[in-house]
Amino acid sequence: MDSATSSSDPHSRLPATVIRSVKILVAGHFGAGKTTLVGSVSEIPPLRTEEPITRVSIGVDDLAGLPAKKATTVAMDFGRRTFGSTALYLFGTPGQERFAPVWDDLSRGALGALVLVDTRRLDASFGILSAVEARGLPYAVAVNEFDDAPHHPPPEIREALDLAPATPLIRCDARDMPSSVHALITLVAHLSQPSGAPQ
Repeated sequence: MDSATSSSDPHSRLPATVIRSVKILVAGHFGAGKTTLVGSVSEIPPLRTEEPITRVSIGVDDLAGLPAKKATTVAMDFGRRTFGSTALYLFGTPGQERFAPVWDDLSRGALGALVLVDTRRLDASFGILSAVEARGLPYAVAVNEFDDAPHHPPPEIREALDLAPATPLIRCDARDMPSSVHALITLVAHLSQPSGAPQ
């Protein structure tokens, strides 16, 4: 019997050239654009576990600056992107603190993380960066350029987030596939560097 993958969409099959796979977390605070980025780069139909935001979220989820947000990830997003002989399996994490136990499961076996930040809510990134570091994951930071977000020079963002000099900091638009792919490539290049090597 054929699997659902092989019988439904030929583009969802893993290319024969792939000889290695890597698990990557796509992390970020609530509303940073994780679901959008996974969807924009995935070469297979992405798995999403979004649920509508209801009145139960009032006082629990900070919707300040997110007037258009109508749904939130409650478990994970999942997608895949191949680069030559390597398949990246992308696991988007929920951004709220109450989903911390899910992080423990999703981070197991991950090689690193792409951390999305939104300059409209930069202080919301501290908890996410701490969570990534606590799990020992190397990471790159991608500033998701929302249309109405303030534009700050990279050195100011780096200082505000207290990033180590070797941590890559790039700009991206999570809605744009080439921009998001560039962010992933930057992370993979960082992960490929020997520990302590200059970037």
